[in-house]
Amino acid sequence: MLIASWNVNSLTARLPRVLAWLESSRPDVLLVQETKCANAAFPAEALAGIGYQSAHHGDGRWNGVAIISRVGIAEVVRGLNIPAPTGLPEPRFLSADCGGMRVASVYVPNGREIGHLYFSYKLAWLQELGEVVARDLTKGELVVGGDFNVAPTDQDVFDPQAFTGATHVTVEEREALQTVIAKGLVDLATIGQNPGFTFWDYRQGFFRRGLGMRIDLLLASPVTASRVTKLWVDRQERAGERPSDHAPLVAELE
Repeated sequence: MLIASWNVNSLTARLPRVLAWLESSRPDVLLVQETKCANAAFPAEALAGIGYQSAHHGDGRWNGVAIISRVGIAEVVRGLNIPAPTGLPEPRFLSADCGGMRVASVYVPNGREIGHLYFSYKLAWLQELGEVVARDLTKGELVVGGDFNVAPTDQDVFDPQAFTGATHVTVEEREALQTVIAKGLVDLATIGQNPGFTFWDYRQGFFRRGLGMRIDLLLASPVTASRVTKLWVDRQERAGERPSDHAPLVAELE
C-alpha cells in the first residue's frame, strides 16, 4: 500500500502533473494540500476518470485540502473547530476512512512572522489538531500527512542560521508539533532513513542548490508505522515545467 502527501501549490495549475503522477505512481491514497480551489471547481470527474475517488475542502483562496483514494472514502470530516484571525475557519483539515484506516490531510497555518496573529493561530491550530488526533487514535490505525510548516529539527533545514528570527523553526512551533506527535503518533522519517527535504523555495535556484526544508510529514499510529517498508521524496516532481515548490512524500506499507 502506498500513501503519499503533496502540497501542490494550486491544483488548477498543477492538475496535469498530478494526474500524470497518479497514473504513473498509483498511490492508494494521496493527501493534497494548498489546492487553492473551491469545492465546486475541484476536478473530481478528472480524478474519477483515472480510477480515484476524492473528497475536498476548499473555498478557492490560498488554502484547501483533499484526499484522493483508490481504496474507498467514507466518514469524511471537514475542518477544525478553530477560527482564523479573520474570525472564520479556514479549510486546512480533511479526514476520512480509506482502505481500513483513518487518514487526514492537513495544511498547518504558515504563521507569517513571530508575534503575528497568524503565529498564535498556528500554535492554537496545532493544539486543536492534537485533540483530534487523540480521539482518532482510539478508533484504529491513523495516518496524518501534510504540510506542517514546521521543520522538526535543525537537521531539517539547509542552514539553521539562515532561519534565525524566522517562523518554521522556533521553539514554540516545534514544541506544538511535538505535542501533536506525543498524542501517540510516529514521524515516519524518524524510524529509518530520513528521506530529506520536501520543500525548496522558488527563489535563486534553491532546488538546484539543494537549499530545502523538511516541512511535509507523514505521521502514523505505531501499528501503521511498524508496517512501513520504505519512505521517500519524489524529487522529480519538483523539477521540470511548472512544478510545485513541494515534492510528494511517499510511504510504502506492507
